[in-house]
Amino acid sequence: MGSIYLIRHGQASFGAEDYDVLSSLGKRQSVLLGSYLVQTGLQLDRAVSGSLIRQSHTARLVLEQFSEPPALHTDPAFNEFDAEGVIRALLPALLPHEPQALEIMRNAAHNRAEFQRLFVRLLETWIGGDYDAPALQSWQAFLDQVNGGLQRLLAQADAHQRIAVFTSGGTITALIHLLTGMPVANAFAMNWQIVNTSLSCLKFQGEQVTLASFNSHAHLQLLNTPSLITYR
Repeated sequence: MGSIYLIRHGQASFGAEDYDVLSSLGKRQSVLLGSYLVQTGLQLDRAVSGSLIRQSHTARLVLEQFSEPPALHTDPAFNEFDAEGVIRALLPALLPHEPQALEIMRNAAHNRAEFQRLFVRLLETWIGGDYDAPALQSWQAFLDQVNGGLQRLLAQADAHQRIAVFTSGGTITALIHLLTGMPVANAFAMNWQIVNTSLSCLKFQGEQVTLASFNSHAHLQLLNTPSLITYR
């Protein structure tokens, strides 16, 4: 039986002009994960990253801790959904009901709780498909994208391979939904608990894939430093 380790990227730069950059804490989380994996004796046969900077940078920092790391390959199927695109496309219809929404979204780092509440509302609209924004990737298209990446992994995998996939919370959520049949709302409730640089493990045998563990972050918990545990 083979293993796929879904690794969420380190903390990105929430509220900054460019979110797709690891923060200094995100870099530290990534190095800590790599060191922890080496200490556990894990040997990786393959490594795949989405094409986003925060994903590939996390991958490089983790793999640098291994004496003989596998080559890192890129597959955009494991990219995060376009959260900014969702906000831009769907926020205007929300403004009559939430007049402060634009200001909250522009200053998300200073309005985290309100940002989260509004973002959840926008995601519900996006997932439900009740909007008119043809250029916006649909939830179903995103699911198809992620499933395509998983199927490519399985088609290229040997029976006992250990594969690291450096990805994002929304992508992990989509895979959980696809593999377990969990309702999307429940899967997204789990999404908000996914820690930066956490591991979720899939076990596969041929085309059969099972979720074996979710959101493990022992590499951070063992240091007894709560500030290392972040969610965005």
